[in-house]
Amino acid sequence: MPDLAPGRLAGGARPVIGVDEAGRGPLAGPVVAAAVVLCSGLPAGVGDSKKLSAKKRAELDEAIRANCLWAVAVVEPEEIDRLNIFGATMEAMTRCVAELCARLAEPPCEVLVDGNLTPAQRCEGWCWPARPIVGGDGIEPVIGAASIIAKQWRDRQMVEAARTHPAYGWERNKGYGTAEHINALREHGPSPLHRRSFAPVAQASLF
Repeated sequence: MPDLAPGRLAGGARPVIGVDEAGRGPLAGPVVAAAVVLCSGLPAGVGDSKKLSAKKRAELDEAIRANCLWAVAVVEPEEIDRLNIFGATMEAMTRCVAELCARLAEPPCEVLVDGNLTPAQRCEGWCWPARPIVGGDGIEPVIGAASIIAKQWRDRQMVEAARTHPAYGWERNKGYGTAEHINALREHGPSPLHRRSFAPVAQASLF
């Protein structure tokens, strides 16, 4: 984590925070949100994490975390089932922005959120001016940086989880509902990391 001196912020202005999430669609594992403030030394090529090669994404993730200010929040499957995936995503965004703001010298002038909705008036802890941007991870570098960190963070967690639960192929599918994953669900049933509120998992529980 770089030092938090205000002079390291890009342009030296009041910070703008970018927020994005990873893991809304999978059947297993957490949803992860990342918040980023750009600093000097942002590497070239930052954009939508889904459009980057795995190698390039890993390189950018390392560079962004070394040169920018960032925070990550993880909401686990139990809480996803309790809140629903939308509520869990909004909660993850709120937590990572709160953590990042606690380390900033002054509050952000704006939080840019990927998508068409923000946690404003949806999460009790959200208290910052926010603007949603559809496709923002490919438009605003600060959101693209958050997209990369969130995806890489979640992917690492799923690869680690696959060591404990090897039957589902999470090191390959990262918890998404691939044919391999669905077949394993039917054969072995849900693991503790599956989202019980998601229909394919609920259906597998009936076998």
